[in-house]
Amino acid sequence: MSFDLPELDQKKTKEAVEAALEKYRIFKYLEFEEREVSITASSEERFHGPTNTTTDQTAQVAIYNADQREYRKSYCERIERAVKRLPPMERTLLEERYMCEEAEYLTDINVYCFKFKPPISQRTYIKFRWRAFYKLSLSLNIAVTK
Repeated sequence: MSFDLPELDQKKTKEAVEAALEKYRIFKYLEFEEREVSITASSEERFHGPTNTTTDQTAQVAIYNADQREYRKSYCERIERAVKRLPPMERTLLEERYMCEEAEYLTDINVYCFKFKPPISQRTYIKFRWRAFYKLSLSLNIAVTK
């Protein structure tokens, strides 16, 4: 019995992982703005729709707020669990470059020169980053195969 690892499209997989980590940062660091129920009457003319349906705007807003908050929390926990399972060098790379609050303003050179002790070369950093993206994409099921 043989087990072959899939050959991934590097560019598209990198884009997918970076998009997932950007979504993580948005969910983690930006506050969720709850929807509120409109209680003022509108002056618009409203035509009657189907009379056999009822709508409960308050319930819909409450369900949305609860579901969205839970979705954001579970998404962040899923990403964090996947990153925590990586080897230390790859974990450090992802946490420092893509998962911190200032990730939008960091560059790769800042990470491989200042965040690693001792600093690593650009070539080594690129190898670690691809290995981390490969493992993370398979773990999160967002890998793009060739």
